[in-house]
Amino acid sequence: MHTPPSDDLATPETAASAPRPAEPGGPRRAASPWRGRVMAAGLMLAALNLRPAVTSLGPLLEEVRDDLGMSGTVAGVLTSVPPACFALFGLAAPRLARRWGPGAIVCAGLAAIATGLLLRPFAGGTVVFLAASALALAGIAVSNILMPVIVKRWFPDRVGAMTGLYSMGLSLGTAAAAAATVPMTDALGGSWRSGLGVWALLAAVALVPWLFLARTGASGTDAGGTDGDTDDAPAPAPAAAPAMRITRSPLAWAMAVFFGFQATAAYISMGWMPQIFRDAGVSASTSGLLLAVMMAMGVPLAFVLPRIAARLRHQGVLVVVLGVFGLTGYAGLWLAPAEGAWAWAVLLGIANCAFPLALTMIGMRTRTHAGVVRLSAFAQSVGYLLSIPGPLLVGVLYQHSGGWGQPLALMAGFMVPQIVAGVLAGRDRHIEDEG
Repeated sequence: MHTPPSDDLATPETAASAPRPAEPGGPRRAASPWRGRVMAAGLMLAALNLRPAVTSLGPLLEEVRDDLGMSGTVAGVLTSVPPACFALFGLAAPRLARRWGPGAIVCAGLAAIATGLLLRPFAGGTVVFLAASALALAGIAVSNILMPVIVKRWFPDRVGAMTGLYSMGLSLGTAAAAAATVPMTDALGGSWRSGLGVWALLAAVALVPWLFLARTGASGTDAGGTDGDTDDAPAPAPAAAPAMRITRSPLAWAMAVFFGFQATAAYISMGWMPQIFRDAGVSASTSGLLLAVMMAMGVPLAFVLPRIAARLRHQGVLVVVLGVFGLTGYAGLWLAPAEGAWAWAVLLGIANCAFPLALTMIGMRTRTHAGVVRLSAFAQSVGYLLSIPGPLLVGVLYQHSGGWGQPLALMAGFMVPQIVAGVLAGRDRHIEDEG
């Protein structure tokens, strides 16, 4: 998470005195700097793979629809699959991490991503395509929840820097898939199947360091339960779980709603924005580049926003600023989608940086490691669940209206509850205090 070290993180003195279980299978090894470098590389590679399954599809959605016989409504269902999978499978991440450790689950998640992306090009119909996509998205879901947990646990003195690295990798992977999918498709013979399947290679590469980390037990601990041993960071002092149920926390619900509507905007953009530009007369390759520009805005802002947010007692002002950028971008798409395409892509890309801001706020609204895990799982899972109807409704409106006026009005309308919930979630308080 983007957050300064919280009060529950151990000092060297408390870490030395805190009880630490022995590493399974042998005594604890001495700290090793190269393990930290391997983990940093693993974080970066994993982050690169957390969006290409989604953003590689947008530039080729028209070709996939034509080949598999999808209607606009069915395509809307397809663009709603990512948040649905993130919500459902994300709920299982903490339980799986308690049983196997977050490193092992991230490793399994990357294997699922590689397998799903490899199988998707062989789909002969919509059902098989959706099933293969769901497998890849399930792997992304558990990694989405656990990567911030691993960052805060194993880099407690470098949370901002490592979360910045993770966020940068996520943005780079998102932008690269949007920009490179169409050119790679053309270079590989023009079939959308080759253009989508090639991304399985990136996931396979990312799997390599995590196989090592999961095998050596260096990748972490359970999600809020018993601490595992590590060679890379001092063990945090034991922390009490939040006193109240997370579902009774108004702050947790505000975070979930804010996360849900920013996810709605992001997945509508990833699924439909290239089609909006193509219908305005922009070429397929340029539409992919415009989506890449939107996603690439997250690379620099992933470093800037968390640092600004950490210095503010109330992050609501940032929520409002990002919302205004989004509303301006949607208005521009309605008035002049092709003429100002690059400007609207930049504005909407800035607005979509509500994602790293949401991650930052999750870290800042908790005091303990257990609180981070619970709030992260709740806000992301419930948030993704809330975001499911958005892309589907856009597809339905597009299908029945035959244009983008009504869908764009809906997208702009979603910005209002996002701003309201974000302002409420940005207040200086913690879920552990809501007992």
